Amino acid sequence: MAAASYSTYLARRVILTVVSVFIIISFNFLLFRVLPGNPITLLYRSPRLTFNQEKALSIEFGLNRPEWVQYILYVKNALEGNFGISYYYKVSVTSKIIPALENSLILLIPATIISILLGIYTGVFSAWRENTKADVAVLQTAMAFYAMPTFWLGGIFILIAIYIGGIPVAGEYSVGSTSIINLMEHMALPLLTLVLVYYGQFTIMMRNSLRDVLSEDYILTAYAKGADSKRILYSHAVPNAMLPMISLIAINLGLMVTGAILVETVFSWPGIGYLIYQSIGHLDYPMLQGAFIIVTFSVVLANLLADIIYGLVDPRIRYR
Repeated sequence: MAAASYSTYLARRVILTVVSVFIIISFNFLLFRVLPGNPITLLYRSPRLTFNQEKALSIEFGLNRPEWVQYILYVKNALEGNFGISYYYKVSVTSKIIPALENSLILLIPATIISILLGIYTGVFSAWRENTKADVAVLQTAMAFYAMPTFWLGGIFILIAIYIGGIPVAGEYSVGSTSIINLMEHMALPLLTLVLVYYGQFTIMMRNSLRDVLSEDYILTAYAKGADSKRILYSHAVPNAMLPMISLIAINLGLMVTGAILVETVFSWPGIGYLIYQSIGHLDYPMLQGAFIIVTFSVVLANLLADIIYGLVDPRIRYR
């Protein structure tokens, strides 16, 4: 019965994910067709294009076909990973997005892992010492970093690095270098910025979640039975307090490819966030379309992953 209920639960979530994907693709198709600009003139950027040349190019790219035909072709190409030709770079969108996505993941995966572990530890530490000076210090520090604009914090780090000297503040590598050490030196400041901002929200969420769990009746009953306080904390309270954290972590995993747009822009890190920023300035709609799909797909898949984990961790979710 349990296995069957979980299979039904999982099937519902997969169906909802597929529906969400097609809604995203449809919205993406419509959104970039109401924006200003002629695709042909934006692609070729030549004031000398004649009417006949524009017409011939429209036929070549299928822009003269009915909207529903264009939509079917667009869905087919999007599912195949073909997002067209960049207006600005004059190469396939995929060839630019994949390296940018890889660069973003190089920066964001360690930042997310470090901030999650640090946030969970400090959140548990703060909740267990509620209303003490340590709790107040941890909470105020977390709230301060959570409230800080990432571009402002990154700018402060750049000013400090320039004053100290010897710390790279822009790019992925120094000119002529491709060493791991040089990469890590360039990662230091944007990584620190992301860790501090993400750490704040993970700490606050873990602290509040654990506080709620510690006030539950079964925790009070365990205390009344004389159970060891550390056993209550780590065997009963923390596992249940982690449920809301699963959702927050999943959302951050989905948004991490764009959550660092400002950080990547401030530090000129060649990730997908910086690529989106540049594409907006260049009116590069195909590049923005491709990036939009990558971002929204990552959010949808992260939510599906969260639902799967939720169903395994908390069986009550399966019957909703």
